[in-house]
Amino acid sequence: MKSFLETYDIATGQSRLVLAHDGLIEAPNWAASGDHFLVNGGGALYRVPLTKPRLEPFDTGFTRLNNDHGYSPDGRLLAFSTHHAGNGAEIWVMPASGGAARRLSPQPPSWFHGWSPDGETVTYVAARGSRVIDVYTIPVGGGPETRLTGGEGQCDGPDFSADGARITYNCDRTGHAQIWVMNRDGSGQMQLFADDHVNWFPHPSPCGRHLVYLAYPPGTLGHPALLPVALVLCDAEGGNRRRIREFTGGQGTINVPSWAPDGSAFAYIRYEAA
Repeated sequence: MKSFLETYDIATGQSRLVLAHDGLIEAPNWAASGDHFLVNGGGALYRVPLTKPRLEPFDTGFTRLNNDHGYSPDGRLLAFSTHHAGNGAEIWVMPASGGAARRLSPQPPSWFHGWSPDGETVTYVAARGSRVIDVYTIPVGGGPETRLTGGEGQCDGPDFSADGARITYNCDRTGHAQIWVMNRDGSGQMQLFADDHVNWFPHPSPCGRHLVYLAYPPGTLGHPALLPVALVLCDAEGGNRRRIREFTGGQGTINVPSWAPDGSAFAYIRYEAA
């Protein structure tokens, strides 16, 4: 497996290779400082500095981390999901500069996906009771979780809008995974558009103008790796959709928010089989 960490510039429509790695790395986050990325691989996290791209280990104190991780908008905190206890994924939060982590999710399995712009709330997906995966939010400072979707289908990939008023996510309640949006309290759930592709992991840009998501071939089940996929860019309401990059990817390409802090570009990972 070869992994290629790249960025896509909105203004020029050009992609740039940041790092080629002989192995599997996934899910780039673009740091709030703008000077590095965070990726996972082999159950650990790594920083990738822009000035001299390489994998620098990031010590969380945990093993068996997956590709659900992300910095808070101000860059002070890091949320991540880990399977270290053997009971399913749990969400933990720690200082981005290093230090002790505390568990945020009340029970497993819970998978991190995004921060509110004010850094006070995390959105994630979790399975409770029936094992149906729904969208939740929880205060970062402590408090109960709030379930936002009601088991109408498998939901995933929630991420906050630039103003924090809405959450964009994917759900298969109308037959296969499509892109949906709702108010942050779960009201006003609406499918943005309909097409034959299986669409996952929508990420609104921090500037509020764009939305990028991952389009799988029709008939795809779940969000597997190593398929012919496309990155689709559109406006915040789902209009003006255009396939901007096509390559081998899927799981690990854009599982979590990867926009540059100013919304001018985003990062992604494509793959080649060894």
